[in-house]
Amino acid sequence: MVVVFATAIWPLIEALRLSFTVGRLNRPGSLDQYLGWENFTWAIANEPAFWNSVEVTAIYTVLTVGLTTICALGLALLLAPGGRFRSGVQTLLILPFAMSPALIGVSFRFMFNPEFGLFDAFFGVLIPPLADVSWLADPVLAFAVCVMADVWGWIPFLTLVLIGGLASIPRDTIEAAQVDGASGWRVFRDVTLPQLAPVLAVVIILKSIFSLKTFDQIFMLTNGGPGTATQTLSHYIYFNGMKYGQIGYAASVAWLMVIPMIFLTYAYTKFVFRKG
Repeated sequence: MVVVFATAIWPLIEALRLSFTVGRLNRPGSLDQYLGWENFTWAIANEPAFWNSVEVTAIYTVLTVGLTTICALGLALLLAPGGRFRSGVQTLLILPFAMSPALIGVSFRFMFNPEFGLFDAFFGVLIPPLADVSWLADPVLAFAVCVMADVWGWIPFLTLVLIGGLASIPRDTIEAAQVDGASGWRVFRDVTLPQLAPVLAVVIILKSIFSLKTFDQIFMLTNGGPGTATQTLSHYIYFNGMKYGQIGYAASVAWLMVIPMIFLTYAYTKFVFRKG
């Protein structure tokens, strides 16, 4: 509890205090100069860049959570007891799971380089019109690459969680449905999926928390560019606080991001520690 207080609770309290101050690193004493709610009202009412980062974060979260969950569920079904390709896919899952998000960002940045990138060479052979495309210079393509990198890095963890969920489903319910003549799709839809729903809810909530606060991968891959096309809320907070020295304003935006996190964390704990 001492470690949690020192590394999580106290920084949150201090950030809340700073959010009500001028908080400029180039102004001596401004970290203690009370400003009231002006930082919050400025972000909400007068800052288009803030709302751009909110929009980018929301779209990024929806896409990464949806695609990762679907792909992880498909792989979990392949890796479930009796599933096909279990040993081969299980081995491949170890690689992205062992890589840090920052390293994934660097790797994808080089792989999508239009001059010597792996994907450029791949497209040059199979899909020539996509060769020599500056993926990270186009706003839409750069955003797609960020989503792709995040999905690739998170699929292994969610797959392992869903494999555990599938293993907890009683086999007799599935066998009873098969004896009654249900097809594979009907068994999955009417028997497996309803019993897997609590685990899926935990997976979606947990992945939403991490997607909302993503930073290091975006920073290493596109640094929020081109322009602000891939600037998430965490990246926006970093730029205002660390690059422009607006610590008070950055702390207020950080607390605006904490609010949805609190609700997601509460929902996560309710599912994980539910009775029965």
